[in-house]
Amino acid sequence: MQRYFAQVEYDGSKYCGFQKQTGTKKTIQHFLEKSFSKVANHRIHVTCAGRTDSGVHAISQIVHFDTKSKRKEDSWIKGANTFLPEDIVIKGIFAVRNNYHARFDAINRSYTYVIKNSLTPAAIGANNCLWIRSDLNHEKMHKAAQKLVGEKDFSAFRASSCQSKSPVREIFSTSISKKGEFIFFRIKGNAFMLNMVRIIMGTLIKVGREELTIKEFGDIIKSCDRKRAGKTISPHGLYFVGPEYNELEYNKKDLVDELD
Repeated sequence: MQRYFAQVEYDGSKYCGFQKQTGTKKTIQHFLEKSFSKVANHRIHVTCAGRTDSGVHAISQIVHFDTKSKRKEDSWIKGANTFLPEDIVIKGIFAVRNNYHARFDAINRSYTYVIKNSLTPAAIGANNCLWIRSDLNHEKMHKAAQKLVGEKDFSAFRASSCQSKSPVREIFSTSISKKGEFIFFRIKGNAFMLNMVRIIMGTLIKVGREELTIKEFGDIIKSCDRKRAGKTISPHGLYFVGPEYNELEYNKKDLVDELD
């Protein structure tokens, strides 16, 4: 058996998240397994680095799978993409050692949230960003976001349905920048809870609207009280940029670079 890592890009607008679910086939995992199984000529199971929720996109999701079939890496890419919907694309395939794990061996994960901050909404790509008409102070949002950095209890940004055993996560870096009409929130951490980034973004938007001060944002983190944080905002502006590994390098571009 040989283990492979696959680099996957997808537009999550039409899907019910990454993970397979009872009662629907509209998941990223379903289509990946169906496609790889056809190329391998046997049943394939994939394991991902980070499970994205319904409507969330990915620039570089990483999955691993095991196969007894011998194919060149280019053949895996071309074959799998032939059987995938147009909004799911295999960008790379890498042979790895058989105990290397897409989820457990990831040393960090990065997300980017995109806001279109303008008088008018997007006609093209409306499901790929969040439109906010009112002016946002992105500089204050950036300063507030720095309070997220470090190992902390992030219960204030934890969804009520989250099944994680611990609310403690370590955030390595955050930034908020503006490019034209678009505001980009970038965050890197060891792991994230269900809806965590979307709740953080919903709270930072309140800072941008000057409904919260930077200090009050920090106080919300310390409070560990979900009721004090902002709402869970739309998934359509959220992108899983991808994980990083000690033993694997791949061409992972930041979303801002993709839009250059």
